[in-house]
Amino acid sequence: MRRSSDLFEAYKDFKYLLNKGYRKKVALNFVANHYKLTLRQRHFLARCVFSDFEIEGRKRKLVESSFLRDKALGIDGFNVLITFESLIEGKAILCEDGLLRDLKYQRGYRMSGETKGIIETIVSFLSTLKPREVVFLYDMGVSRSGEIAGLTMDLIKKYGLKGRALTVKSPDYELRSFEVVCTSDIGIISKISYVFDLPKALGAFLGMRPKRFMELFDKQSLDKF
Repeated sequence: MRRSSDLFEAYKDFKYLLNKGYRKKVALNFVANHYKLTLRQRHFLARCVFSDFEIEGRKRKLVESSFLRDKALGIDGFNVLITFESLIEGKAILCEDGLLRDLKYQRGYRMSGETKGIIETIVSFLSTLKPREVVFLYDMGVSRSGEIAGLTMDLIKKYGLKGRALTVKSPDYELRSFEVVCTSDIGIISKISYVFDLPKALGAFLGMRPKRFMELFDKQSLDKF
């Protein structure tokens, strides 16, 4: 594969610094300034690259669908929704730590005519995994979060799941009380025992193939992504 030499060299240097224990922000700023990376390239490295120590620890926490049976599942509502939408749009990346993420610079969530159908696809899939309970947590500070929580609750009932959909002030804090959490947020993952990559599992079930991290080092691929 032909790679953008500057971006790949930046990746190698960034990875080296992370493995040496440098703070991510410091290491990224140094490398990005040195190689004169674009904002998109910086964001790509920030979202997808981790030290080997972090990757090993995170992968130990990742569980498969079968693990969820009879478990209470906490769901980082907007994180899962945005990531799965990105996968549908062909804009999701399978990162170094094995988790699916998007490259959107999206603040909050933009509800659309597709939102209800996307949530229904998520809830329908969850119903096949037989969890004991599902709890969707949406950030109440996001526009129309109450409406989205209401839609989610209606669908939870429709598919016969035991669970709730709530708006809360701090989903990050609330999710720490669950044994298994659906999120790709590294701040949350560092505080929990197990993580289930719901968008990735659902995508695999539907036959969707995300871009893999290493596929985007071709500059044209990243620019088009």
